[in-house]
Amino acid sequence: MDPLTPEQRSKNMAAIKSKDTKPELIVRKYLWANGYRYRKTTKLLPGKPDIVLLKYRTCIFINGCFWHGHDDCKFYRLPKTNTEFWINKVARNKERDASVIEKLNSLGWNCLIVWECQLKPNKREATLRELTGKLDNIFLHLKGNVRISFNNVVDDDDTFNEEYRNYPMAAEEEVPFGRG
Repeated sequence: MDPLTPEQRSKNMAAIKSKDTKPELIVRKYLWANGYRYRKTTKLLPGKPDIVLLKYRTCIFINGCFWHGHDDCKFYRLPKTNTEFWINKVARNKERDASVIEKLNSLGWNCLIVWECQLKPNKREATLRELTGKLDNIFLHLKGNVRISFNNVVDDDDTFNEEYRNYPMAAEEEVPFGRG
């Protein structure tokens, strides 16, 4: 049973932000401090990526473990009330995430996903170093006109998340972004 009244629960849920969250701020501050310049939450690309690095043709999504259904994560637990609703909601979010990544790939964008749990204090530094390492690899490959796919989740062991592993990189042509 939920210890909060429906009104209290509604107020709590309404207070949850969709942009400028603490995990987003951690990643943005780290990137900026290390010389990476970006745009934030652009509506010009599918899925409104949290961070867009034009120079790297890369979108970074910072996903909350609960809202995006991070499998095998201690921060992703279904509520005990209204369980069917939450199962369906998280499933729809996962489907939408996969669709957005597929669309971005078809436009020639690389996609990286950082999970909220990877930004906890004990994993934060390693995750952020790995993220910048991946960005540097992307840049080197773009400079050499070699297309690679980095549609993976940033993981401590650098393994690809099976959901995103097989999305193709297409579109070699330049895709307009912003005002030019």
